[in-house]
Amino acid sequence: MRLIGLDPGLRNTGWGVIAVRDNRLAHVADGVVKTDAGLSLAARLVQLRDGLADVIAEYAPDEAAVEETFVNTNPASTLKLGQARGVVLLVPASHGLPVEEYPPNLVKKTVVGTGHAAKEQVQMMVRTLLPGCEIKSADAADALAVAVCHAHHRDARRRTAELEAAS
Repeated sequence: MRLIGLDPGLRNTGWGVIAVRDNRLAHVADGVVKTDAGLSLAARLVQLRDGLADVIAEYAPDEAAVEETFVNTNPASTLKLGQARGVVLLVPASHGLPVEEYPPNLVKKTVVGTGHAAKEQVQMMVRTLLPGCEIKSADAADALAVAVCHAHHRDARRRTAELEAAS
C-alpha cells in the first residue's frame, strides 16, 4: 500500500510517498509543489492543484494524510494558508483517495516521541525510519512524517470509525 503525506502551504506544499507492507515502511519519493508568488491567489491555487494532481498520478497512492495547520497571528496569512489547505484536501479526495488529518503535535510524537520536537529532530527520525531517503526539503520531511504518522494510526482510526458507525 502507498500513502502520501502532505504538508500544506501556499508557497511550498511538501509531499512524501511511502510504501507500507505489514509493519515495514519504505521511502518512495518526496518533493515540494511550489507556486509563483508573482501570480494572483487564484492562479497559485491552480498551480498547487495541478502540481498535486501530477504527483498523485505519478505515484498512485492509496490513501492521503494531511497535516493540520497552526493558526497564524497574521489573519491574512492564515486565510491564504486555509485556502491552500482546502486545495490540498480536495485534490486527493477528488482522485478517490481517503484523506485523514493529523495535528502537528501527534505527527511529531509519533515520529520522534515528543509532541514538541524540533524540525531537525523530525528530519533525523524520518531518515532513520526510511533508510536511503534523501529528503528534498524541510517541507518534504514534514510531509514524510505525516505519511509515517498515518501508517501508524490508520488501522486504529478505521476500527474506531467502524465501532462508532455500528453503535
